[in-house]
Amino acid sequence: MDKDLIVGFIGTGVMGRSMASHILNGGYKLLVNNRTKESADTLVEKGAVWKDSIADLAKEADVIITIVGYPNDVENIYFREDGILNNCKKGTIVIDMTTSKPSLAQRIFNEAKAKGISALDAPVSGGDIGARDGKLTIMVGGEKEVFEKVSPLFKLMGTSVNLLGAAGAGQHTKMSNQIAIASNMIGVCEAMVYAKRAGLDPEKVLITIGGGAAASWSLSNLAPRMIKGDFEPGFYVKHFIKDMKIALEEAEYMEIKLQGLELAKSLYDELVEDKKENKGTQVLYELLDK
Repeated sequence: MDKDLIVGFIGTGVMGRSMASHILNGGYKLLVNNRTKESADTLVEKGAVWKDSIADLAKEADVIITIVGYPNDVENIYFREDGILNNCKKGTIVIDMTTSKPSLAQRIFNEAKAKGISALDAPVSGGDIGARDGKLTIMVGGEKEVFEKVSPLFKLMGTSVNLLGAAGAGQHTKMSNQIAIASNMIGVCEAMVYAKRAGLDPEKVLITIGGGAAASWSLSNLAPRMIKGDFEPGFYVKHFIKDMKIALEEAEYMEIKLQGLELAKSLYDELVEDKKENKGTQVLYELLDK
């Protein structure tokens, strides 16, 4: 990919800031915009260029990457009058890396194509650690030639990058990912609670079972935080609930019953009632340790 191409990045939160940093370190000119400018300050200090509006960023960038909070945020920044699709030039490639609705990804693709713009949906998995280390899993939906053109950017942010199909396929794959994680998180939390109540050394238990059939990303990366009482967000409870809700809506449409996911969402809903929606998903441990 031509290093002279200008990359715009919208959404410099917990994960976006690290992802954008890898692009900057990769030698690309980087334009940034975020709801709160302070979140982008470290990127600006490293050489990124702050843009006061999405429209200003869209007019200048050749590739625009977005990773924001919720589907309504995605809809807002892409379709409003001063948003992305009404201000970027023909030939621009837009990549939404937010975990969002497959139907919204398809709408962005169709409306972008009508304007001579290419679009990919590319949600990620790996949390704050994966974003920091450039080891995200990136699940992409869209056209092969567009995917291949921007693959160098994806490879700066992730180690597992796959094109799964047409527009929306990336989002559907991310739903499969979240379904697998949701039930697994219950198991990881319960295992750590059990070890504690049995009077075992949780760290030794973690090392032991982490090398066997119980191994998982959540066990390796989030169980240590549970043991230390670190419930700060690598991935917010409120965003996980958003993902589970999308997956349940898609499952209902496909007439699938996902009982494990329904249970997980009910437990995370209890965390919201306890005002823990801004904690990391590993805070489920606290609920199960009551």
